[in-house]
Amino acid sequence: MQLTLLKAKLHQARVTHAVPDYEGSCAIGGDLLDMAGIREYEQIQIYNVTNGERFTTYAIRGEGGSGIISVNGAAAHKASVGDVVIICAYAQFDEAELDAFKPRMLYMNADNSVSHTSNAIPVQFA
Repeated sequence: MQLTLLKAKLHQARVTHAVPDYEGSCAIGGDLLDMAGIREYEQIQIYNVTNGERFTTYAIRGEGGSGIISVNGAAAHKASVGDVVIICAYAQFDEAELDAFKPRMLYMNADNSVSHTSNAIPVQFA
């Protein structure tokens, strides 16, 4: 059996650019892609915390160290500069891979620098 699990997450990143006339995608700083283990052209889900939009696109490499999060093409209508977003990538795993798997999660500061990283989400209490 194959299961789809969270592979990587950039939590509370800030949109730095929204460019409707650019070929569709989301440019993410190359250093952030590498830290998260997200590959260029990999499918990503973007959850806009600011306005509630959720959409699918793919990642492209932005300038390393720039903190760029550029939502491009039609998706630029779903996010504005300054919006807070969560960017997720998912992967398929078989049962044998699950025990050793841990996601890569980057928690972002307001300037899109990394506050801290984790590979587990704390238990949510009632």
